[in-house]
Amino acid sequence: MKHLLDRFNRVPLISVAPTPLEPMPRLSSLLGGARILIKRDDLTGLAFGGNKIRKLEFELGHQDLEAYDTLVTSGASQSNHARATAATAARLGKHCELVLERRIRDSSRAYRLSGNILIDHLYGAAVHHVDEGDVADKIDALVADLVKRGRRPLVIPPGASTTHGALGYVRCALEMAAQARAMGVSIDHVVLSVGSGGSQAGLIAGFELLGLPVTVWGICHGPPGDKRQLVFDILQNVAATLALKTETRACEIITESGQIGAGYGHITPAAQEAMTLAASLDGVLLDPVYTAKSMAGLIQLVRSGLIAPHETVAFLHTGGTPAIFAYANSLSPLQRR
Repeated sequence: MKHLLDRFNRVPLISVAPTPLEPMPRLSSLLGGARILIKRDDLTGLAFGGNKIRKLEFELGHQDLEAYDTLVTSGASQSNHARATAATAARLGKHCELVLERRIRDSSRAYRLSGNILIDHLYGAAVHHVDEGDVADKIDALVADLVKRGRRPLVIPPGASTTHGALGYVRCALEMAAQARAMGVSIDHVVLSVGSGGSQAGLIAGFELLGLPVTVWGICHGPPGDKRQLVFDILQNVAATLALKTETRACEIITESGQIGAGYGHITPAAQEAMTLAASLDGVLLDPVYTAKSMAGLIQLVRSGLIAPHETVAFLHTGGTPAIFAYANSLSPLQRR
């Protein structure tokens, strides 16, 4: 299977490969059921790590990078993908332009100036803030202006959730399966945050390639709560690229909406509990936007019995650590515990 992926060009960005697959014994014990493992893609290395690094490796490997001198992408104000793209541009010696969408009203000073936004500027990116819904028009205008100024821009879709970007998570599935075998366990479930869909699609394709019956749970961190078709469309493209005849139907893909709360970027009581438990029990930091909500989803699946006590579940840590500092005001009650 590894040789299958070796056919595709990849820009080496990951510092730690494979990323660790580790047990979370104290959280497992507290919940009283299911062996919980954690795939540490927060440790991919560049720019505080995260799943976007893994996807950018394959997406940029698919491009003729010599033809471009500027990377352009978009996301929310505290976008992990934008931060990863800015770091990648810096490493490759290219200019970076970020279009960041204001999705949180009445945001705090920390949210506007700290976290990923601060890091974007440190990497030398030009940052453009736009109102929600104005991203596409701004990118079109920005690209036109860059070309007029003699720049050669490459636009990277949000989250790098393209067909080639998703190959990064086919690779991740192969890693996880090999690591689990070395530990003497088999993975029954994987839980991760789902937004733009590429990571979940890649994992499903990877486990299908291996013939492993792993249930991949996508926990939505914002609307829409049903992202099955989004994930399925990417999965179909990945399968065609790998000459894989996928057996997964759109209706069989799982994207859970129960952790969205008030919407994207709004922390929930369940997410705060997940952050506290992961940190205080097993020393793992989760971010309030993505991984805390997906860990809250995992905890609920174990407590409800949908993940049984005799099963093994792997939590995919997709990164996002800098956002903790942007949410200092929202998380301040934790400091008074």
